[in-house]
Amino acid sequence: MFIQTEATPNPATMKFLPGQPVLGEGVLDIKSAEDADRSPLAARLFAVPGVTAVFLGGDFVTVTKSGDSEWQHIKPAILGGIMEHFLSGAPAVVGDDSGQADDEFYDTKDADVVAQIKELLDTRVRPAVANDGGDISFRGFKDGIVFVHMQGACSGCPSSTATLRSGVQNLLRHYVPEVVEVQPV
Repeated sequence: MFIQTEATPNPATMKFLPGQPVLGEGVLDIKSAEDADRSPLAARLFAVPGVTAVFLGGDFVTVTKSGDSEWQHIKPAILGGIMEHFLSGAPAVVGDDSGQADDEFYDTKDADVVAQIKELLDTRVRPAVANDGGDISFRGFKDGIVFVHMQGACSGCPSSTATLRSGVQNLLRHYVPEVVEVQPV
């Protein structure tokens, strides 16, 4: 098994591509070892000293390390953990994943605007964010402000504010005149 790795814009997070589906559909953001009980893969990765977060995407895994850990020291153990997991045949996630996302909020009169925003996020923004090892999802719309949730490599990334302002906000404002601003939640 050959696992590719890619740097992300977040220096504390690295993207691992095992060459096969991880979740297939959806994403799972696991912020601590205590929350990894539903994911045998994440539990295995949290056993590596220095791992502070695991994000599972369709065909990739992003791992966030603590500030005092060095990639050259923990990367081999992470690669080994991913390889062992996939060779074991165990699923990446066990149990039902429903209810993972927070409830969305917006006024029903804005339903058409929200549909446009979601379409743009899903078709234009999410693929680019996934390339960097993360995910972005719609959370709400109120008074011209779009609220989004950043996950994986994008969560805590030094350049995520610039991505939201220069990329996402400008794109949404261009196509949806009702959008004034984009804010993370």
